[in-house]
Amino acid sequence: MEFDREIEAFIKSFVADLNERNVAVFAGAGMSKAVGYVNWPELLTDIADEIGLSVDKEHDLISLAQYHVNEKGSNAGLAKKILQEFSEQAEESESHRILARLTIPTYWTTNYDSVIEKSLEKAFKIVDTKHSVSQLADTTPKRDVVVYKMHGDVTLPRAAIISKEQYEGYYKTHEAFITALSADLITKTFLFIGFSFTDPNLDYVLSRLRLNSSVRHHYCFLKKVTKSSEDDDELFQYNVRKQNLKIADLKRYGIQALQVNDFDSVPQILAEIERRFRKKTIFISGSAEEYGEWERQEAQVFIHSLSKKIVESNLRIVNGFGWGIGSAVINGALEAVYENPRKFSEDQLIIKPFPQFETNSKKLPELWEDYRQRMISLAGVAIFLFGNKLDEEGKIINADGVKREFEIALQHGLIPIPIVRTGYMAAEIFQEIEKDYVHFYGVNNVLITAIKELTSKTHSPAHIIKNVISILQNLSK
Repeated sequence: MEFDREIEAFIKSFVADLNERNVAVFAGAGMSKAVGYVNWPELLTDIADEIGLSVDKEHDLISLAQYHVNEKGSNAGLAKKILQEFSEQAEESESHRILARLTIPTYWTTNYDSVIEKSLEKAFKIVDTKHSVSQLADTTPKRDVVVYKMHGDVTLPRAAIISKEQYEGYYKTHEAFITALSADLITKTFLFIGFSFTDPNLDYVLSRLRLNSSVRHHYCFLKKVTKSSEDDDELFQYNVRKQNLKIADLKRYGIQALQVNDFDSVPQILAEIERRFRKKTIFISGSAEEYGEWERQEAQVFIHSLSKKIVESNLRIVNGFGWGIGSAVINGALEAVYENPRKFSEDQLIIKPFPQFETNSKKLPELWEDYRQRMISLAGVAIFLFGNKLDEEGKIINADGVKREFEIALQHGLIPIPIVRTGYMAAEIFQEIEKDYVHFYGVNNVLITAIKELTSKTHSPAHIIKNVISILQNLSK
């Protein structure tokens, strides 16, 4: 899919920040609205009716909530409404699923629901949720993601921030949240998603943040004003002018508005971000009881050198510690890191050793399948090396586990790169690919030519590595 210049520039910049883990998502009501939760006007419709007002005629919805509290003498009605609306189950949207799979360490939200947390958990992330000031000082062990729910959580509806009085006192009662958010806005690139920027929640937050010239560049999606059949030219031009002024005003907070024709295109943009990000992660599949035409030492040096070059190309490696392969992969990657620790990081090496014992009543084959699915889904490119094992009779056969990893890689949209010269299952995989290159690589003639080049029997191991690295670098652009 092609994108306009502004969206394309955003995708490139955001992928670069993702690689540095310097990103955050700020999710608004629009994220959950798409999966069945109400937005502010819908949430307060019944509340307005109870005090004789109409939500359609009111623009200051925070004051409307306060009027209800004043009229009823407590926030019990508001709390009950929140509990009713947000305690029901809802599935996450495609945007939730894509974002959850990315390495985004920080989420902020003004939503009360738990869709973000559930989508992250389904992506096998350990989530540390903060919805009260007392939780900020605690850290969940081995957490992958922190979710700051700055206006509370459905599990504690009476503590939810919703009335004007609560907002007015927020900077005293929740000062620690503001401090943390202010720091993140300076150190991370935020993607605001699900906001109309007429949302009173976010307006109250941004209007009180003391941002300075050191604030980072942030982004939000904004639907372009369109002319409906009921609009005349004057009204349409007025709405366009108003939106342009809003876009200019957002720049005060370092927020660049990314205009889209329809919000349905947002998941497509996020999917492209994920596709490009994953192409920077290389899954290395292989096993070797023997190395065929290669001497053992020669094969180990080849694998070691290839892994080192991958890391030095600012790419990441995922490996399942395959027999006869894994140690060389690890040693090569770590050598690149330790030789230049300021430039490269151990985060560029993701090792996922296979479980060796049955767990939670699951048989080993089932555990291995789950493990492969999770591991391979992290990557965008798969390299296949050797691929042999001993059968029950002690004979060397092609490794069916490597073949299964090839099949899973295709399921997850990875680009396969079999190193034919290593033989065994890697060569068998290439035989399947060469039957229909376009099926595996599309109409990318440059890539197809490069893959064919890897079949040459005259090239040295160093030349093979050079060709593979060239392929990976071109794919990751």
